[in-house]
Amino acid sequence: MTVLVLEDNQRLGASIEDFLVREGYICDVVDTYLRARDKLLSVDYDCVLLDIMLPDGNGLDLLKLIKQENIQSAVLIISAKEALDDKIRGLEGGADDYITKPFHLSELHARLRAIYRRKNPMATNANVVSFNEINLNTDTLQAFINGELLDITRKEFDLLMYFIVNKNRVLSKQAIATHLWGDYTDNLDNLDFVYQHVKNLRRKISQLNGTDYIDTVYGLGYRFKEAGV
Repeated sequence: MTVLVLEDNQRLGASIEDFLVREGYICDVVDTYLRARDKLLSVDYDCVLLDIMLPDGNGLDLLKLIKQENIQSAVLIISAKEALDDKIRGLEGGADDYITKPFHLSELHARLRAIYRRKNPMATNANVVSFNEINLNTDTLQAFINGELLDITRKEFDLLMYFIVNKNRVLSKQAIATHLWGDYTDNLDNLDFVYQHVKNLRRKISQLNGTDYIDTVYGLGYRFKEAGV
């Protein structure tokens, strides 16, 4: 499951991210309204964890944006214990659930899984992401091509997942590097390692007779495209 975490408390945001990544989620964490808005307009997420009190706006305004733009992400509101009015306004505005601070991360995990099941009633396994002949198991971090195990590293798994959840979008090398390595990329002289990861992923998929969906968009980056696009 892909999740956008909007939380202005950086320590809490980091704790949520660490926990969810260990549970097999793909996470992006932002701490302002503007950064969250930009992410939502450029990346498809299964769920958004939405803090209400933000340094540059109100999370409920972002909920309005999600509905106005017909963004299909589920929304889980993170609210303060005393903020009953915010909970009610959020649920009436289209949020799927809420959780009250302070909360246990295991409860957050359970609520996310419940939201996913409600949104995907036909899903037989909430932890498998599929695209044509490709299946990714986010519990075991294994990838399969036509049912055959794909021998890839964790970074290659994360890259393939990133491509699939952003299919048909052009992803810059910088965006890919930041997703794979975070702020560490600020210290790098170049992004050649992105090319190497993409090359290795293509080769391994080809070895199992899988389709190469990765297009090189010269001067921009890469696009994971559906057939015929």
